[in-house]
Amino acid sequence: MFSRKRWWTTLLVLAAMVVMVRLGIWQLERLEQRRVFNAHVLAGQMASPLELTAATLKEPLETMEYRTVTVTGEYDVENQVALRNRVWYGKPGYDLLTPLKIEGTDQAILINRGWVPATGYASGEAQTYPAWGEVTVIGIIRLSQTAPDFGGIGDPTPMPGEHLLVWNLTNIRAIASQIPYTILPVYLQRAPDASLPADVNDWTEAHLPYPGLPEIEITEGPHMGYALQWFTFALILGIGYPIFVARQKQHERSI
Repeated sequence: MFSRKRWWTTLLVLAAMVVMVRLGIWQLERLEQRRVFNAHVLAGQMASPLELTAATLKEPLETMEYRTVTVTGEYDVENQVALRNRVWYGKPGYDLLTPLKIEGTDQAILINRGWVPATGYASGEAQTYPAWGEVTVIGIIRLSQTAPDFGGIGDPTPMPGEHLLVWNLTNIRAIASQIPYTILPVYLQRAPDASLPADVNDWTEAHLPYPGLPEIEITEGPHMGYALQWFTFALILGIGYPIFVARQKQHERSI
């Protein structure tokens, strides 16, 4: 295999085997990441609901993603912002992110109130979807997004006195820098409540903004299958190439 005639081909085969094995290992690493993520989500979903009050504000909320939370307070629509490029059943629009001043405290938590259509919301028109008086919100804890996904666009850091009304990311620290009171380091994604029809097709403009929780698939995905495929390809190449070379030599001797 390492004769003058075949050494270059042999090196290419060995390089291909190394690449295939590395791709298989990469898929196993992706599988382990998926398992860690699944465990993280399930831990949050299975935890007992938390009532966010003055007594529980010191809890390590950043370790409780996907945990159900109930909080009571008043919305501050004057400091509301919108998240652009949000889609609801194929329709473009915004998510409204509104501070909720927590009852009995001097702190607030950002609430993703839900989706509104692009045609019905213009930047800064918080009065289009007002929310006055004391409310009780049920939702799940979500973490701040500090960097965009691959290929995404980040947000500029607001200058002192600047107030950005539309954002690409739920970057809590950046958004909080333009709000004149303390904002918790996590936000709450509002869940649909009993006031909404059970079928989303029956929701009307009166129900805007439309709340919704993320649909998370708790599976291991195709990573194990892909890993086995790459290892199999490497094994076939590793066994097949020497057999091919041996037959070629046998053929050459018989000529």
